[in-house]
Amino acid sequence: MVTKFQSLDAIVRTGALLIVRLDSAEEALAVSEAAIEGGVRALEITLSVPGALDVISKLSERYGKDGVVIGAGTVLDEQAAHACVSAGANLLVSPNLNPAMIAAANRYQAVTVSGAFTPTEIVDTMQAGADIVKLFPAEFMGPDYVRTVKAPLPQAPLMPAGGVSPDNVKAWFDAGVVAVGVGSSVTKAARPDGDYRRVTEAARTVLRSIEEARA
Repeated sequence: MVTKFQSLDAIVRTGALLIVRLDSAEEALAVSEAAIEGGVRALEITLSVPGALDVISKLSERYGKDGVVIGAGTVLDEQAAHACVSAGANLLVSPNLNPAMIAAANRYQAVTVSGAFTPTEIVDTMQAGADIVKLFPAEFMGPDYVRTVKAPLPQAPLMPAGGVSPDNVKAWFDAGVVAVGVGSSVTKAARPDGDYRRVTEAARTVLRSIEEARA
């Protein structure tokens, strides 16, 4: 069994969490597998994906023993948290703060990434026990906002989600984030022709950019 500490280490070590928000279970599964082949070690299947729990269950069974963190996204309450953990998720992500969701995750030692926007929300999210604070929607703020927030809150473990790409990851890490949430630049890379090798290469490109940014 992968421990919570190992899951957190996978996210922070690679610096990336892949957000899989797609139109079908089949596409979500294919994209996830291609991204894992490209080096992704932490991903979330959002509950907006049809059959999301089944996708989570299949991925957990196939890759969980290899240390890949399989998570659920858009987990809004305690009931959804329990269902996702039961399906095999060891990471729960939400766009907002719901203390009951975080409490349920902590009960089963699943990593939590909980959404916040303002300094007050960030502090409330940390106080509620979230492991990482998801800065959402990040595309409306940018790295300068992170730098400003971390001046009085240097302890805040921030992860931007929205608008992150290989071209701007260095700016985010320079501002002090612990990881970045990556989405369509990877997950939709195969859509022009259905070649999922494009997803694998896009994942490698993002991870390479993060490694270079940290160096």
